[in-house]
Amino acid sequence: MAVQLNHTIVLARDKQETARHLVEILGLPEPTTFGPFVVVQVSNDVSLDVADDHGKPHAQHYAFLVSEPEFDQIHERIKERGLAWWADPFHRRPRAVNHDDGGRGLYWNDPNGHSLEILTVPYGGWG
Repeated sequence: MAVQLNHTIVLARDKQETARHLVEILGLPEPTTFGPFVVVQVSNDVSLDVADDHGKPHAQHYAFLVSEPEFDQIHERIKERGLAWWADPFHRRPRAVNHDDGGRGLYWNDPNGHSLEILTVPYGGWG
């Protein structure tokens, strides 16, 4: 078997709010629960297992490879909710989309300050 990422734990102040943000913005299926986790499943068999972090979570970065139509839909949801977004991970280019590697990408923050990214072409333009 080839090594594959199966899941990662996303720490949150409110696991329900964080899971809801992910499924609504990204257009994913309703989350499920498994023990103390609210599980958000993405299409490549990887799950984001959201758990309450009894305190302020340490911000992490999560990047999602999406199709061109999905990018447009997600970008529209970000705008509809009045969320800030940037073309770069350092938040220097507000309300802009990057065109790195021949695709499109943008960044926004979830309710816990995690940096979320959507991109249509993987880094380096492969895929």
